[in-house]
Amino acid sequence: MTAELPLHPPFKPPRSVFDTVLAFPPNRETLGGTAYLILENTGNILIDCPAWEPGNQAFLQEKGVRWLFLTHRGAIAHVKEMQETLGCEVLIQEQEAYLLPGIPVTSFQQEFSLSASSQVIWTCGYSPGSSCLHYAQAGGILFSGRHLLPNQQGEPVPLRISRTFHWRRQIGNVQKLRDRFSSETLQYICPGASTGFLRGERAIDRAYEQLMQLDLQACLQARPIL
Repeated sequence: MTAELPLHPPFKPPRSVFDTVLAFPPNRETLGGTAYLILENTGNILIDCPAWEPGNQAFLQEKGVRWLFLTHRGAIAHVKEMQETLGCEVLIQEQEAYLLPGIPVTSFQQEFSLSASSQVIWTCGYSPGSSCLHYAQAGGILFSGRHLLPNQQGEPVPLRISRTFHWRRQIGNVQKLRDRFSSETLQYICPGASTGFLRGERAIDRAYEQLMQLDLQACLQARPIL
């Protein structure tokens, strides 16, 4: 007789990225997206949707979640169940709020402050409502969703694919991030996917310096890779 496979694989708890930041394993339902949990005194912030399986459910119920912030439409999975189970508020940029019919959400236009140290910034391009979250701890951490992803060398880059909503706007919003931050306020990037390219590192270090090295004019000429 062949052994029956378990209904759920062994639980892999989220790993620590920083003292107050945890990263969940990639979620197949969001095309390998990486979700993060920020531990805040004013209420924990879940960034994007981790796999909604019993281990993560129990973990998040124990920790508590004040906000579920969705960086882009592709990060949506089991939002209704998460909201009902965790009692959290859902935050999404206004152009993608319609993708959650029947679910109470908080939407924003340009920016939204979740706490004194956590601010959401609209960075459209990858999708109409693509957004990032800046966390003013550890020298400044940008949770970039799919606005910026690591390439095979682990460097943060905007990635043009066939489904990219508006490539020129995406590049323009990279420039806005460079104008907004500095090496003192943006030390790390925690990308929302392709974390395997970090090769064991838990975040992209020297984030601002690496963004400044990007040739944005050359980026504009890039053709979709997928």
